[in-house]
Amino acid sequence: MSEYAFGIIGGSGLYEFEGLEEVETLELDTPFGKPSSPIVTGSIHGKKLAFLARHGIGHIYSPTEVNYRANIWAFKQLGIDKIISVSAVGSLREDYAPGDIIIPDQIFDNTKDRVRSFFGNGMVVHISSADPFCPILSKQLLKALEGEDTRVHASGTLVTIEGPRFSTRGESNTFRKLGFSLVGMTACPEAFLAREAEIHYATMAHVTDYDSWHETEEAVTVEIVVNTLKKNTALAQRSLVRLVDILSADEGRTEECGCDEALKNAFITNRGYMDAAMKDKLSLLVGKYLG
Repeated sequence: MSEYAFGIIGGSGLYEFEGLEEVETLELDTPFGKPSSPIVTGSIHGKKLAFLARHGIGHIYSPTEVNYRANIWAFKQLGIDKIISVSAVGSLREDYAPGDIIIPDQIFDNTKDRVRSFFGNGMVVHISSADPFCPILSKQLLKALEGEDTRVHASGTLVTIEGPRFSTRGESNTFRKLGFSLVGMTACPEAFLAREAEIHYATMAHVTDYDSWHETEEAVTVEIVVNTLKKNTALAQRSLVRLVDILSADEGRTEECGCDEALKNAFITNRGYMDAAMKDKLSLLVGKYLG
């Protein structure tokens, strides 16, 4: 069992928790370079949390420039087995309004310029991605949001675009016709790398706008996104504190999701042909299966 309740990937303001104790800043390195920011750890209600600013301190990395592999690896290196992503998204549905919070259950990857896997170069895996978010952690996160004075939705398909620009009206309307609920820029490959690392992963998606499809609403701007996120920071913090207590109460339950064995049947490269250097490089992930 991890000494951490969970890790959080989001904006740097999230770790300014009231009551956070034993705060420490960790400068980590990984086989894939440095994570986007130092990792801030602290304790609340007797449990440790770890925070990482996805876009760097001061938001210096575009969605494509984020070192997703280093970020996920750093959490794995610390022994963290659960990650909550806190993200800004645009809504593609009338009933998912700005200010609402969504716990998405599906992803559509529409990015094109990102490294999507830890593997390759002599070690090939085909990870199952049918359910990219952990269903159990998502339910627990949903429960943690109960009681907040905002609308919360328990499902939706999040399409990830390359960015850094926002969608055209043509793209936004096409996404709607395809049945997508939300549009964002960071879920991929973050969710899939967390799965390769056998980390339970769930997203708290904050709707900031109606993207660009809505005829009677202002098209999305940076100002709209930032203002909504500022308003929701305290809400996110309260919910994450409640999640600490929910996870503590659920310790010892036997409900299975399979996230912690996602690699078990994913290897396709014959073991005798696996690249030794890759086995060594990825030993943190594959050691329990390959020795």
